[in-house]
Amino acid sequence: MHAMLNIAVRAARAAGRVITKSYGNPQHLEIESKAHNDFVTNVDRAAEEAIIATIKKSYPKHSIMAEESGVMVGVDADYQWVIDPLDGTTNFMRGIPHFCVSVALTVKGVPHHAAIYDPLRDELFTASRGAGAQLNGFRTRVTSPKNLEGTLLATGFPFRMKHILPEYQKLFGALFEDAADIRRAGSAALDLAYVACGRMDGYWEAGLKPWDTAAGELLVRESGGMVTDFAGGMNYRTSGNIVAASQKVIQPMLVKMRNELPQSLLD
Repeated sequence: MHAMLNIAVRAARAAGRVITKSYGNPQHLEIESKAHNDFVTNVDRAAEEAIIATIKKSYPKHSIMAEESGVMVGVDADYQWVIDPLDGTTNFMRGIPHFCVSVALTVKGVPHHAAIYDPLRDELFTASRGAGAQLNGFRTRVTSPKNLEGTLLATGFPFRMKHILPEYQKLFGALFEDAADIRRAGSAALDLAYVACGRMDGYWEAGLKPWDTAAGELLVRESGGMVTDFAGGMNYRTSGNIVAASQKVIQPMLVKMRNELPQSLLD
């Protein structure tokens, strides 16, 4: 395992210990609203502190982009750690056992190492650029359906962008016509990890942040999949609109997106 990936794993596991210690104890939670329908807890912050402390111990000159702490520019700004300490906060708050820690290292904006850790299931998804992806040490691969028919897709509802719900519902319906079923589980990072390991055939979501997707996109690519924006381009890191699947699944997904979505979501 690459030394930097090893630190990502160590940091993710440290955060996982913080999270599991508090899971199921709502009396210990302190909940704040960051924005409408967007929450943060004291556990998010404590998990993030554990990740940052682990990284800084080994790489004090690197930059950090963290969901709760923001951007910390280091001496070596080309190396940036992108952190989501608790992806699926609402699930965590409600006692729903589906959330994870996401840690990625980007080099000049490109993900090079990634770790997504589900602490309740003790599932560790890892990837290094050009070296493949793994789940608990076993190589992962995306599925290879011939088309959308019979696929299991994943998505997230645009709770921060409810104004696009009519267009989103049209797209959902168009995809649902061909797919076997669609899941909305509440953790973008785990959705991407599940595409990477073949549990899901494809995934799409609008309005995400870099910390939601940086680790997951590398997992998908290193598992043989593709990651694009809604127009099939590479603007998802800026727009937050992402699609991930194998080549034969992502192509019909993109066709339906071009047919159903307004231009504002394709730019």
